[in-house]
Amino acid sequence: IDNIIKTYTTGKINLTALKGVSLSVKPGEFVTIMGPSGCGKSTLMNVLGCLDKMSSGKYVLNGKDISGLVDNDLAEIRCREIGFVFQSFNLLPRMSILENVELPMVYAGVPKKERREKALEALRRVDLADRVKHRPNEISGGQKQRVAIARAIVNNPSVILADEPTGNLDTKVTKEIMKIIQQLNNDGATVLLVTHEPEVAQYSK
Repeated sequence: IDNIIKTYTTGKINLTALKGVSLSVKPGEFVTIMGPSGCGKSTLMNVLGCLDKMSSGKYVLNGKDISGLVDNDLAEIRCREIGFVFQSFNLLPRMSILENVELPMVYAGVPKKERREKALEALRRVDLADRVKHRPNEISGGQKQRVAIARAIVNNPSVILADEPTGNLDTKVTKEIMKIIQQLNNDGATVLLVTHEPEVAQYSK
């Protein structure tokens, strides 16, 4: 990204959340973004994840300039190129763990049999293959975050964006989650992580 500016307008009031942010991340890197609450970290992640449009600036992902793309094109890139891990997990309560992990592939048009196989493999990678029929309210917070990670990696995205992924977890579970993310990076995934915790930031390199 080059000179990204994001301004929110409410009535006659303009609030600039990002003021000329530039960043270059290479394939396979693990980058941590730190800063106090309200400094624009989540806004930056939303722009990088194509959930929000920048006001100005340039964004190149995998060699493609996506700065001026329309919503449908951004949704396609979001589905195929980006895996999200949120602090609040964002799992659908009425669906099983397996169905939650399958969701990105439903949007991507992956056939049902292939969806099932890939979702099971993703759950194996986070050590949850024995909980596929459970619903989110039947598992712990740490397990919910592992489901969210499985969902994030199931489409084999170019980059994993993790926004305070351990914010709701205790120290022991935080270490477990960060080891999983670190292993994904060791396996070749590009990771961009937002945190305010120095001990979490130490996992990046």
